[in-house]
Amino acid sequence: MISMSGFLASLEQKKTSQNYPHAADFENHIPIYDGDQLRALSAQGQSDTSAEIRAEWVDCWQHGAGVFIVRKLFDSMATIDDASQVFYDLMHEQNQSTHNLADHFAASGANSRVWNCLEKMAVKDAKTFINYYKNPLLADICTAWLGPDYQITSQVNLVHPGGAAQQPHRDYHLGFTNDKEVQRYPLHVQVMSAMLTLQGAVAHIDMPVESGPTQLLPYSQRYDLGYGLYHQPEFKAYFTQHAVQMPLKKGDGMFFNPALMHGAGANTSKDVQRMANLLQISSAFGKAMESIDQQRMQLACYEDLSKTKLSSEELSAVATALSDSYPFSSNMDRDAPGVSLKPLSGRDILLEALEQQWPLQQLQEALAALSWRKASH
Repeated sequence: MISMSGFLASLEQKKTSQNYPHAADFENHIPIYDGDQLRALSAQGQSDTSAEIRAEWVDCWQHGAGVFIVRKLFDSMATIDDASQVFYDLMHEQNQSTHNLADHFAASGANSRVWNCLEKMAVKDAKTFINYYKNPLLADICTAWLGPDYQITSQVNLVHPGGAAQQPHRDYHLGFTNDKEVQRYPLHVQVMSAMLTLQGAVAHIDMPVESGPTQLLPYSQRYDLGYGLYHQPEFKAYFTQHAVQMPLKKGDGMFFNPALMHGAGANTSKDVQRMANLLQISSAFGKAMESIDQQRMQLACYEDLSKTKLSSEELSAVATALSDSYPFSSNMDRDAPGVSLKPLSGRDILLEALEQQWPLQQLQEALAALSWRKASH
């Protein structure tokens, strides 16, 4: 039975900095990692250390505060600035349209949002997309929670000065439904839902507390019945009193369990246009929130990708960001597997094309054939 007393009991057992020995800092129960240190450890190629770090992240998401921060997730501010310019250009183009854009937890006019920014960015500026999503550290974080065939979606959000705080909430999947709908799902499915998504945010400007970085309620993801709790007035009052905010610098990243109770803070600054790239990364075994045309993205980026010198880790990261990496669902009458039990995925085809230096037309034909094999008729 949903109760505030049960919720409060779930918050009692706290983690300490000793649970996260690879973190550079620990504040408000939240581990803070240094991106430069993580990259240096990765370069040493010590698989045991990498496994320990991933275990720390998973423990944090599942049993700890539910959120951690990576300072300098991106080591190049030029990469962030180039991406920001693409985002601003997309917003400008969008503003020329009379189409009214939806939002989930913010009042109309409080922010400017670019939905499906992943695909729009890839098509608009392939080089910038490649430089941004080749980040192996970002890929490692996604893989730690979701495994190798994750699907990125991206929604850029710019909150203007005066933008009000969001209502506290949980995120997709069940966080987007009402209480009656949540109750239709058995509790084990509610718990499982949080395992299918990872929420992330990349700061594209410095975000002091007065600009309204995300309000977070550490450990709140641990309450199994939480999807039916966060609408209640008693919970909202508790959240207002106990939520914490962490300032971010440009290039920092924050990653959290979608069941963590959170909400964007109020932008009380006079002049900070708070902009973040909100990443919603989905398991191959779940449905992403947005519809993505990965083949369009692959074709848009292929020529630039074929000319760009990347490490194997960088190539894997950007190929996953561009592709439908998991081969199902499919039409098994047409798409019968070969030596493997799994048929080819879009990522498999893209990597083969790059390795064998296919012309663009050959990749286009191979992707068209893949679409035919997956079509139901």
